[in-house]
Amino acid sequence: MATDKKSKDPILSILAGTFAGGIEGVVTYPTEYVKTRLQLQAGGKLGPGEVRFKGPIDCLVKTYQSKGIGAIYTGVSALAIGNAAKAGVRFLTYDQIANQLKDENGKLTGIRSLLAGLGAGMTEAVLVVTPSETIKYLIHDKNSQTPKYKGLVHGTRLIIKEEGLQGIYRGVGPVMARQGANSAVRFSCYSSFRELLEKWHNKPGQPLPSTHTFLAGAMAGIVTVYTTMPLDVVKTRMQGLDAKIYKHSLDCLIKVVKQNGIFSLWKGTTPRLTRLIFSGGIVFTIYEKVYNGLNTLKSA
Repeated sequence: MATDKKSKDPILSILAGTFAGGIEGVVTYPTEYVKTRLQLQAGGKLGPGEVRFKGPIDCLVKTYQSKGIGAIYTGVSALAIGNAAKAGVRFLTYDQIANQLKDENGKLTGIRSLLAGLGAGMTEAVLVVTPSETIKYLIHDKNSQTPKYKGLVHGTRLIIKEEGLQGIYRGVGPVMARQGANSAVRFSCYSSFRELLEKWHNKPGQPLPSTHTFLAGAMAGIVTVYTTMPLDVVKTRMQGLDAKIYKHSLDCLIKVVKQNGIFSLWKGTTPRLTRLIFSGGIVFTIYEKVYNGLNTLKSA
């Protein structure tokens, strides 16, 4: 992506990104479920009958034993649709900003790739991520002893009825910070790793094999997790059902650290790491393959 000299077609970008995001969301959802459950219990009081999980495996096992395999996919439809939409917006925005930032040789430097990623992440946060992830946190309610929401549609309608549209936009500030940082780190790292693999592959003019794009995406995912995890924890707490106990993002950060220590900011790292390793590899690989395929069809 960073080394492409031609400007990306916006229609192909959004189509390829949407398809890649939808597939990636469904495949990696169980890790997202576990990460969300572990983060929501960090620093929060458990409701009657709720179970405290010791870790990712314990969460999966206890959820399966108490509610069945279907519970692990609670909220998957919201995340899959949201993931498809946000990936479409992310890749479209990134490619169009990158088109404007490329130098006279058609290349994108590391800092410009980071800026394009930042813009892409903040755009997807406002247009797609905040509403879709707020709805996704109905996971927390559905797994309680006395769930308030009957399902995705009922929950969404009730939130809007009780809180207005601002209820769907809980935590938009930390989401923008998280998504902006995520995309900035992810795209710039992917571009750098991809460039290194292109040099190692040493076959100018030929697309990189899927194994190479998967590896570049997976490595970018690892870097992204450890550098942005505190933002993800704050974002999760600010969008959860107990979000009202926090005055703002900084207040949330301070309270979580006071109650659980500094390392609680990396709560849920293992499932998120697992997810982003695979999601990074999957989404970049599928995006590149679909984009190149559509581009070939268009040129035929």
